[in-house]
Amino acid sequence: MYCFSHEFDQVGELVSSVPENATPGFLVWRLSMKWRVAVDRALAPLGLTHAQYSLVASLYGMHRAGHRPSQRALADHTGLEPLYVSKLARALEAAGTVDRTRDPADPRAVRLSLTKDGREVTRRAIGVVHDLLDQLLEPLGGLDGERTKAFSRELATLLDVPLDPRSEKAQRKNEHPENEPSEKEQS
Repeated sequence: MYCFSHEFDQVGELVSSVPENATPGFLVWRLSMKWRVAVDRALAPLGLTHAQYSLVASLYGMHRAGHRPSQRALADHTGLEPLYVSKLARALEAAGTVDRTRDPADPRAVRLSLTKDGREVTRRAIGVVHDLLDQLLEPLGGLDGERTKAFSRELATLLDVPLDPRSEKAQRKNEHPENEPSEKEQS
C-alpha cells in the first residue's frame, strides 16, 4: 500500500500527488485510470464511454483503411476481451451507432461497421479526445512534443512485451536449444 504525500510549492500549489517510491506498474495503472475518467467525462455529452470510444474510433480507422472487422479482430486490435467487445457492440447497436451482421463466409463471426450516425458521433468524439490528449500531454509538450513522442515509443515497447515473457523465453529455448549457451559457456 502506498502512502500519498502531497507536496506543495512556496505559493501553495500542489507539486505532485505521486506516492514516494511508486513502481512503474502502479504509475501506469494510475495514469490509465486518470485518463479513462477524463475521457469518460469528455465523451459523456456524446453518449459514449471510454471503452465505447475505443471501439468506435478503432472501427472508424479500420473502415477508412478499407476493413470491416469481425468482433474478434476488433478485440485483438483494441486489446479488449472478445466477450466485452460483444457486449459493447450490442449496446452500440441498440444506440444506433454500430451495425452488427453475420459474416456470410463464417456464420460464427459477426462483422461490425459504423452507421451513418455512428460515423458522425465518432468524428466528433475523435476531435474531443484529440483536444483532451493535447491538454493531458501538455507537460510533455502536447501531442506533437518530442517528449510525448519518446513517451509513446517507451509505452509501445512495453506493450510489445508478452504477458508471460519467461514462458516465451523457455519455449524458444526448447524449440531451438542449439541457440542457447552450454553450461560450460555460461560459467
